Amino acid sequence: MSVKPKTIFDTLVLCILLAGSVIMIFPFVWMLSTSLKTNQTVFDIPPKLIPNPVSFKKYIDIWSEIPLLSGFKNSLIIVISVSLVGTFTSSLAAFAFSKLSFPHKSRLFLALIATMMIPYAVIMIPQFIAFSRLHLVNTLWPLILPGFLGNISMIFFLRQYMTGIPNEMIDAGRIDGCNLFAIYWRLVMPNCGPALASQIILWFMGMWNDFLGPMIYLNSPNKLTIQALLSMLNTQYAAQMDYPLIMAGSVISLTPIIIVFCIFQNFFLESLAISSVKA
Repeated sequence: MSVKPKTIFDTLVLCILLAGSVIMIFPFVWMLSTSLKTNQTVFDIPPKLIPNPVSFKKYIDIWSEIPLLSGFKNSLIIVISVSLVGTFTSSLAAFAFSKLSFPHKSRLFLALIATMMIPYAVIMIPQFIAFSRLHLVNTLWPLILPGFLGNISMIFFLRQYMTGIPNEMIDAGRIDGCNLFAIYWRLVMPNCGPALASQIILWFMGMWNDFLGPMIYLNSPNKLTIQALLSMLNTQYAAQMDYPLIMAGSVISLTPIIIVFCIFQNFFLESLAISSVKA
């Protein structure tokens, strides 16, 4: 019995995907393994993936070495506030560009998208000067206020997604007496769940892993975010070769991202599937 070419091709693709997934997940597995080792066993030759003995001491020590709790609090304040307000403003802009008619709409949208090509290094110094004159340096506001105005990538993605929502639904809402905000909130947004979830995950990851912004605007240790604190931890303990402590901090900082992805993964995968079908 001959094997069908399609079966061979599917098997080959599956093997490639499995190999790729192993390559991508291995750094995380090694990081977790290192965090459970002692300072002596971390340098064992040959290296051991499964620690022997398993030690959770570094997960206890790290809370006293750096103000990790305040770092979590600062990062959560930034991420939650920007995610809520920024998602609202971005979705409003996407709704306007997808379903409303106003002069020069296409040109304005192209101009908005064109700003994505401006590197952050161009606006970094003027933005710092502006926040410095407002006396907001060493506060969380420089990391929060720009996000309140929306995210261009989210606006673009939601605009493309909302374009696929039938205009007949909008017309039906107007016939029923809904104003524009009611149409946006009651008709359009409930149909954008997968798109919103995927964009919130990506934005959450970007803000949670942001390192440059906190290092520019924040000075006090109790104001630093989790990533800035990890950088400080790495500077202090890399010279001492206390890699298990550094890896323990990295695992702890990665936990919220894993939790968020596990919660929204169904919406995220649905959004990717819908986007691929539309493409």
